[in-house]
Amino acid sequence: MNLEASADSVSRFVAFVEELTSVIGHADRAKPLRDYCTGLLVSEGRRSVEPIAAVTAPAEVSVQHQKLLHFVADAPWPDEPVLAKVRELVLPAIERHGPIEVWIIDDTSFPKHGRHSVGVHHQYCGQLGKQANCQVVVTLSIANHNASLPIAYRLYLPQEWAEDAARRKKARIPKAISFKSKPQIALEQMRKACTINWREGTSDPLRSRFARVQVHASPTRGRRGRPEETLLIEWPEGEAEPTKYWLATVDKNISFRALVDLAKMRWRIERDYQELKQEIGLGHYEGRGWPGFHHHGTLCIAAYGFLISEQELIPPSAPHCARMLEKPAIPDSYRPRGAADPAPTSRSQLDRDAA
Repeated sequence: MNLEASADSVSRFVAFVEELTSVIGHADRAKPLRDYCTGLLVSEGRRSVEPIAAVTAPAEVSVQHQKLLHFVADAPWPDEPVLAKVRELVLPAIERHGPIEVWIIDDTSFPKHGRHSVGVHHQYCGQLGKQANCQVVVTLSIANHNASLPIAYRLYLPQEWAEDAARRKKARIPKAISFKSKPQIALEQMRKACTINWREGTSDPLRSRFARVQVHASPTRGRRGRPEETLLIEWPEGEAEPTKYWLATVDKNISFRALVDLAKMRWRIERDYQELKQEIGLGHYEGRGWPGFHHHGTLCIAAYGFLISEQELIPPSAPHCARMLEKPAIPDSYRPRGAADPAPTSRSQLDRDAA
């Protein structure tokens, strides 16, 4: 869908942000909220605070940078009500083509070179496929066959961080945050989502070769009476051996079609992560503290949700999807921090510089 220069899209974006403003607290946060979300949608390249400031207030980049930095890193607005409002606004668009089919728990990682950003630890990094310094986030997403959306987003805090009072204070980690394993974080996210009413869904068929069998997953643990679980195996035509396995605690009488469909819904979240990182800048936050890290993630999900509500499909990397908002011209004199000075382009320029 080409949304370039769409007045209707702009008006819907303004209304979308106004709804978010209703749960974010003070009225003076409305403009930085709108500017930050706008910057996430229209910036090119890195979407950290300074480039967002440059694209949303090109005539006063320094002032805008300070305002946005305060808004995202320091202002004490809550993330959960904003994510809940995003869910409320986007859910009708997702369900337009069918009810929510599944909840998907997953995690995603952000490689880091240093060790000072909140939660950074030498741990398995899915993005790199190996142990490395990184931050890891646990998410809960809702999905159907048309679209999906993260509705909970929480940084995994390694035990070394949770027990280090000095690091906690410096990173402004709330006192209520204690060490929890990733499964524990996921369970907490699901408990909160169970306050929410969802429509029941149906399944569509997928084509491949599958087999399933009832198994005891831990026969060596000696737990008498441990219930059987369902092992689903995929062996595509032409492959020398099976390529994927799933272990499920679903009702053993679930239809084969429904079981396969549930397993295959997982791919949607991988696409969410890819689009959130590449198109929205989910991993571009450069601050080190807990509040800013989560605020940036919440606003990225909000911007992503708006694109879903506009297009009724993902990915948002479809042509011109982010050009629904006008992008101000950036002055030629603007240079991001750390950028090299531009080379002179003519002999006369060289002469003037020498003089």
